[in-house]
Amino acid sequence: MLFNSIDFLIFFPVVLLMYFVLPCRMRYIWLLAASYFFYMCWNPYYIVLILLSTIITYICGRAVESIRDRASLESGRQRKWMKLVIAVGIALNIVMLVYFKYTNFLIHSINRGLEVFSVGKLDEVSILLPVGISFYIFQALGYMIDVYRGTIEAERNFLKYALFVSFFPQLVAGPIERSGNLLNQIKSEASHKLWDYQRVTSGFVIMLWGYFLKVVIADRAAVLVNTVFDGFEGYGMVALGTGAAAFAIQIYCDFSGYSMIAIGAARVLGFQLMENFNTPYFAVSIVDFWRRWHISLSTWFRDYLYIPLGGSRCSKLKKYRNILITFGVSGLWHGADWTYAVWGLLHGFYQIAEKELTPLVQKINGKCHTKTDSFGYKFFKGLVTFVLIDIAWIFFRADSLGQAVHYIKRMVTYRDWWSLFNQQIYMLGLDVKEMHILGFGIFMLVLVELIKYKKGELLDVSLQRQWIVFRWGVLLMLIFTCVVFGYYGPGFDSAQFIYFQF
Repeated sequence: MLFNSIDFLIFFPVVLLMYFVLPCRMRYIWLLAASYFFYMCWNPYYIVLILLSTIITYICGRAVESIRDRASLESGRQRKWMKLVIAVGIALNIVMLVYFKYTNFLIHSINRGLEVFSVGKLDEVSILLPVGISFYIFQALGYMIDVYRGTIEAERNFLKYALFVSFFPQLVAGPIERSGNLLNQIKSEASHKLWDYQRVTSGFVIMLWGYFLKVVIADRAAVLVNTVFDGFEGYGMVALGTGAAAFAIQIYCDFSGYSMIAIGAARVLGFQLMENFNTPYFAVSIVDFWRRWHISLSTWFRDYLYIPLGGSRCSKLKKYRNILITFGVSGLWHGADWTYAVWGLLHGFYQIAEKELTPLVQKINGKCHTKTDSFGYKFFKGLVTFVLIDIAWIFFRADSLGQAVHYIKRMVTYRDWWSLFNQQIYMLGLDVKEMHILGFGIFMLVLVELIKYKKGELLDVSLQRQWIVFRWGVLLMLIFTCVVFGYYGPGFDSAQFIYFQF
């Protein structure tokens, strides 16, 4: 069930109505049932995977706490048994993730190696990738590790823990929530409070902005992106650069749009999800970008992979090794293909280069008396950062490493500046009207992002401080634009969110 589908527009009001009708003590059970139904709309059989991951991590969490509470055990033996339990829990979940997501990738990679020796190939397996498996497994693993570290207590109520793993607003594409935030809210009856007009309207405004990002901008930009990438050999620098920039906008509006809908839906129900994006394309460095992009995932890898590897509290060589491992794994997390691994490693190399060049840049700025706090300097750094990010996005979007390399090579070598003046931009899958609608959507995006960058406010907070006529004018304009100019395709073909495949 997609957020931008008729089914969800029926499902969510029904869930909301029943949620506020039921007594507080029963509401989490209703949400659990609704969450399982929501996931089963894709494939009812794969609900077994969520249950399996939930049961494994629940038992492991309880077992770790039980071992910790046994005073008869020496501290060394306690830690040994706790590590064993956690290792088993992590291994079982990773095996499940690898089988369903990476089996054919591994087989394909092995077959490429066998071709060198002219040896027979392995047959690929017919596996349907479960929607959102990477998200809910990582969320469950995070809980289990937090129990092991002693930062939270193991949850005793299985149904409340099951809701934490499967909470439908963020089940299939995040944010990847921490148990200290979402699970504590599920356990607290104060979170299941009665109707709060301001909270509910705030949630709906956030949802509306998410729909605008998805159906007006992302799905429309996808048409241009698909046209350029599918026929990149027939285009030059202008079209290829436009396609790459459009994909940067598409993936941001697609994923950020989903996160906004998830955060808004949760807020309507009384839950506060973590922020997942914070104006990432206003970043002035790659490090700054990863503080702002997919925050729930980047912090997950920082806390559960980068720091356990040694983080930055080691030699420079090991620190850079840890960065490359973390970003390489992050790339493969996004998809079972070497294009994703290269995308992740590129960002790792960007960060290493940035750290190495920072002293030199500071020295040059000092000698040239550069005003590093000026708008012009920050704009230049932001532009360079965006170009580097956009180059990496080409690998993320390309069907193969070869296509990505040829795309970049042709974009750099085939200079067709005249295309800026012959209206070729209107021949990339979108006509003049559609391009103008896309331009309007991007203008609105930049405006809202600029307000957030300057004031740190989401759209709902900014509008709440405005004159009521202006506030309702903006909301009605967004509703009208989504309904009339939303890019649904023929027969209301709601496009799938990009990150559902992860």
